[in-house]
Amino acid sequence: MVDSTLSIGEVAERTGVAPSALRYYESEGLLASTRTSGGQRRYPRAALRRIAFVRVAQRVGLSLDEIRHALASLPASRTPTKQDWGRLSALWRSRLDDQIAVLERLRDELTSCIGCGCLSLRSCTLYNPGDRAAALGSGPRYLVADERPPVRPRRARPG
Repeated sequence: MVDSTLSIGEVAERTGVAPSALRYYESEGLLASTRTSGGQRRYPRAALRRIAFVRVAQRVGLSLDEIRHALASLPASRTPTKQDWGRLSALWRSRLDDQIAVLERLRDELTSCIGCGCLSLRSCTLYNPGDRAAALGSGPRYLVADERPPVRPRRARPG
């Protein structure tokens, strides 16, 4: 009979996560294992998806508390289904959409005034004269807030 569980070394190799991180995830309640009679950890194959989920969620900026809360909503007694994962991903859709919008603004607008108050770019004197963006809050207001600088009309080219 083939063992359907994986050792910590096998899980580490398959996921690219160090055994110490796997033990940490377990101590944080993100992952569960059983023990052999010799005390070795054994993980179900479904743990591979959970670990992948944790890694990706961390990479997009979700906190361990948010990840733990989400994983706690998944069934412990069975492998999560496609519907379970779909329900979970729907919870974060608006947050991820907001993050995508910020990243797109960063990519597209970093070379122009971002409302940070440095006033070092020529365009800052047009978009943020006298550092008016400071009244909107701290940080790069035009990247992280709903407030946007006024769009300058383009001049028609003679042609």
